[in-house]
Amino acid sequence: MQLLQNQIPKEVSRITETLAKAGFEAWIVGGCVRDVLLGRKPKDWDITTNANPQQIQDLFENTFYTNEFGTVGIVNEGVEDETLKIVEATPYRLEGKYSDARRPDSVEFGQNIEEDLKRRDFSVNALAYNPVSQQLLDLYGGIKDTSAGIIRAVGEPEERFGEDALRIMRAIRISAELGFSIEENTKQAMKHCAGQLSKISKERIRDEFIRIINSSKPKDALFLAHNIGILKYIAPELEDGIGIEQNQAHSFDVFEHNVRAIQHAADKNWSFTVRLAALFHDIGKPASRRWSNEKHDWTFHGHEVIGAKMTKKALESLKFTRETVDTVQNLVRWHMFFSDPDKITLSAVRRIITNVGRDHIEELVELRICDRIGTGRPKEQPFRLRKYQAMIEEALHDPISVGMLAVDGKEIMKITNEKPGPRIGWLLHALLEGVLDDPKRNTKEYLTEKTLEFAQLSDKDLKKIGEAGVEKRDELEGESLKEIQRKYFVS
Repeated sequence: MQLLQNQIPKEVSRITETLAKAGFEAWIVGGCVRDVLLGRKPKDWDITTNANPQQIQDLFENTFYTNEFGTVGIVNEGVEDETLKIVEATPYRLEGKYSDARRPDSVEFGQNIEEDLKRRDFSVNALAYNPVSQQLLDLYGGIKDTSAGIIRAVGEPEERFGEDALRIMRAIRISAELGFSIEENTKQAMKHCAGQLSKISKERIRDEFIRIINSSKPKDALFLAHNIGILKYIAPELEDGIGIEQNQAHSFDVFEHNVRAIQHAADKNWSFTVRLAALFHDIGKPASRRWSNEKHDWTFHGHEVIGAKMTKKALESLKFTRETVDTVQNLVRWHMFFSDPDKITLSAVRRIITNVGRDHIEELVELRICDRIGTGRPKEQPFRLRKYQAMIEEALHDPISVGMLAVDGKEIMKITNEKPGPRIGWLLHALLEGVLDDPKRNTKEYLTEKTLEFAQLSDKDLKKIGEAGVEKRDELEGESLKEIQRKYFVS
């Protein structure tokens, strides 16, 4: 009990104490209690109380009423921790029948915590803690299941999933986030109720799908979603890859390859964009697969083009943002970039950078690594990929040039009244040499003063200083590129 008490943030305690002083009960409830018991930082904090919404709002200065279930958002001012900026307080609830497997036909405010816990989804989420009385309430074996790493429905599993079919996805998501297993009766009920997920809005499905993708074990979750029978309600295109054998470079069928690719992205803690692209990157292979008598093997020509179109359709169906759809579609489209360091040119690398954008070129390389690991190959970065990464950095590298100076040719002509000609170039490179020796000199004031000084020199003397600047630039540029090569062990 002391562990729980010590882990309750003061911003949450302030709310429960304020409610208690006003004569109301106040319990911290749900996943945040479970997470504290597991030693995890809760993603949010929820409070349930016997106060009604108006009574809650009357007690706090900054609140807002969020939904038809009576939830009041209590704003904590000046808090940096995102999980504490808004704490939700909801009255005890009694729910009527669920006619559409999505939401209760009616909601009434209850009078005791026991009634509220009875309607919750899983035992690990049906825990309540009262910081004032320091009482931990566990009516459904949630502490035992949390300790054992088990997800078990509260009461009759089919009733819980019949009330809200999204709970099927939630069970899979919690399993992926916590590494928990699903109790057998609960799992069988999930299978039996899987078809009810067709009644759930795409937005709600997407939100749970995002959390599955961002979990530590998306591979297990996606296999489970298929086995339970709900993957077709999320992204049916993924299941087209089941049983689709690939060429000799691959150890797995298309579906398992994609799922293993996203797992590697999760293992590396790479971005959501990379994870999503890894899952969909070979989605076009079933439609493009052809047998080659010449190679005695399967080919998948153009699968990245087909896959990009399929990815766009799948993500749009799930109501992802335009930015996410465009970025992931583009990564899928270009994931087959040619990377043979003996044949690829810097201009070709620059074209790939243009195709995916400077902000996403690193993600494209990470996707390629996921693709490689997904084949069953143990080495994620062979020499050719490291060489390609070095070429990307070289292509992105801003060359050392007079363009770095705080003045340009037009300003020099204005300062000196010089006409266009070779003297302007010599002047710029003379200034560059001084800046390369001491970057602090790269100011308009200093360079204007030096420009007037250099302008007094003869063509011969100015050209000599300018050529020295060119030599210094080339020397430093060469060292910079060598450092890039050493960084990727390809020098």
